Amino acid sequence: MAFPIPLTSKMSGATPDQLRYWRTRGILRPEIEDEKSPYLYSFRDIVALRTLAWLRGDHSLQMIRRAFSTLSELDMVEHPASYTLVKLGKSIGVVDQNDPGQAIDLVREPGQITVGTLEDVFARFESHNRRVVDPLLHPRDGVEVNPSRLGGWPTITGTRVPFDVVASLIGDGSVPAEDVAFYYPDVSPQAARDALDFQRSIVGEAA
Repeated sequence: MAFPIPLTSKMSGATPDQLRYWRTRGILRPEIEDEKSPYLYSFRDIVALRTLAWLRGDHSLQMIRRAFSTLSELDMVEHPASYTLVKLGKSIGVVDQNDPGQAIDLVREPGQITVGTLEDVFARFESHNRRVVDPLLHPRDGVEVNPSRLGGWPTITGTRVPFDVVASLIGDGSVPAEDVAFYYPDVSPQAARDALDFQRSIVGEAA
């Protein structure tokens, strides 16, 4: 599944300007389309970008770049979404794949094993510019993200119905939310309204 920039921005918490900067500086290039516009991101890209946005909330970009550089020095060269980066006080670490209860410091004491609290990048958080980022897996009660369903594209909770299909259906007012069930029996009126609210939030942030 390929995610356009507005939806990538909404789901990751990275602004379009940050996406552009991180792409041009080589911090994270989209793995689907990295040569020319329109740029399309994968779900793995979104997870990695969300991690960057979460770290950027209280760590400098220089420190984040150093953490990525240390990953390479430690031969951790898979896609960034393959690793769980965590905050270690004023440093950044990566979860030890052999012992999930420990993390390897990447910045202040590179290579040192540290025991720390592992925070959930998928939860709601606030970015460095005070932007509140929705929880990744449940951005709305009626909208969910299941990485194994439709490639991580947001769907109506408990269904395979894409959120944007429902949002488009009721967006112009021609189909009331209460009538969506005639088209999609598993979609409740509230879930339809949640889908439209999520769609409007994407458009609003992209404006």
